Amino acid sequence: MWQRNQTSLADFILEGLFDDSLAHLFLFSLTIVVFLIAVSGNTLTILLICADAQLHTPMYFLLSQLSLMDLMHVSTTIPKMATNYLSGKKTISFVGCATQHFLYLSLGGAECILLALMSYDRYVAICHPLRYTVLMNRRVGLMMAVMSWSGASLNSLIHTTILMHFPFCGSRRIHHFYCEFPAVVKLVCEDITVYEMLVYISSIILLLFPIFLVSTSYAFILCSVIRMRSAGSKRNAFATCSSHFVVVSFWFGACIFSYMRPRSQHTPLQDKIGSVFYSIITPTLNPLIYTLRNKDVAKALRRVLGRDILTQIQ
Repeated sequence: MWQRNQTSLADFILEGLFDDSLAHLFLFSLTIVVFLIAVSGNTLTILLICADAQLHTPMYFLLSQLSLMDLMHVSTTIPKMATNYLSGKKTISFVGCATQHFLYLSLGGAECILLALMSYDRYVAICHPLRYTVLMNRRVGLMMAVMSWSGASLNSLIHTTILMHFPFCGSRRIHHFYCEFPAVVKLVCEDITVYEMLVYISSIILLLFPIFLVSTSYAFILCSVIRMRSAGSKRNAFATCSSHFVVVSFWFGACIFSYMRPRSQHTPLQDKIGSVFYSIITPTLNPLIYTLRNKDVAKALRRVLGRDILTQIQ
């Protein structure tokens, strides 16, 4: 029994994304640049929403929570990958792998829930604008954020505890650059058919159910926009929803590709590509999509920068 516990707590080996070739060195440098853009963009979004009083609305509060999730998401995976690549080491401890698995799964699930709730915010803003302050106040926004964080964390805690309790065998080599579920579960020695069914049901709840809520919200929004007589109102409505719709499409598309396929159809390369998309590219694009296409955020940035310049002059 003691020997089995010792084996279960042994280190894992992360295969990583890159080797020592010159081409992979360039790709690694590019990944670090993208990582820095993601960190800078999401940090700026959070600080801007906190600093500007006109952005203290439920919509932008939820956006700040999305940026916080993206910031934590990239910080959970990329620094460890970069450290291993630069040091030449590929190991990650059992506790480190469990922690990484819990964090990325919590943040990914929280983002799924939050994006669905943000679509409701857009539905209320367009279909019931006069009742927006009643249906979407600060208390409701805070409840949505708490629901996203707590629900996803509980789901992640359950799955991480069950997965890391299984015995692992073989070389304990994870064909990935972090401890993602599809890559780790391949190392399990026991029959996990029942657990895989549980994971599939959980994926339906955290992926397909939010997609259903998003689709329903946008169906009502589309009907409301069609009934609008003013061309300007239609343009404003589409501009308000287009950013969120693009983010939702990117995020859920990559997640479905990674988690809704049978394990037999997974290959290490496909898992890595899907993970790179939703763990690096999407968190980088989210603040760019929201800030570049959002006039309120652009105005807030000018106000904050102008206020800082005046303070320095005085």
